[in-house]
Amino acid sequence: MIEPWTIRSSRYLLQRWWMSLREDHVALPGGPELPEFHVVEYPDWACAVCVTEDGDFVLVEQYRHGIGRSSLEFAAGAVDEGESPEETARRELLEETGYASDHWIFLNSAAPEPSRHTNWAHSYVALSARRVAEPRPDHGECLHVRLLSGPALRAAVSSGGFVHGVQLAALWQAAANGLLPTF
Repeated sequence: MIEPWTIRSSRYLLQRWWMSLREDHVALPGGPELPEFHVVEYPDWACAVCVTEDGDFVLVEQYRHGIGRSSLEFAAGAVDEGESPEETARRELLEETGYASDHWIFLNSAAPEPSRHTNWAHSYVALSARRVAEPRPDHGECLHVRLLSGPALRAAVSSGGFVHGVQLAALWQAAANGLLPTF
């Protein structure tokens, strides 16, 4: 087993309610030291790979400033304090799309960027979903709900319209496990 790094000192360069940037001075096993190793602390988040009763995928399209363009994604959001990741996935699906499901399957927990980020992404599959409400996105979210057939979603992945790495991994895992018959 590889030994963990030793933190010699640590200081915050930036602290906000949704993320913090920390600078650690670390010593690696064997002696080398890195005086400025940066770590981003984010909350955990959860997403819902959602399929309707008719076999369509429920997605949201939104602008993503980091990549400078819009992206198709599954409903997702930060896990609130006292909330389980599954509760988050259910809440985000309803808030962002107006869809709900009674059939939820845990898929995985993945570290989006384990080298420098502290958070985990929890993925679920929501089957036989139905629209039960109007979407109620959070302040600062401009979302458009999109229903895509399996072939249309595959085309979006192939053409670069769906690029979220962790969500792509969840989609492929769900498909590989036979959970998405229309994909």
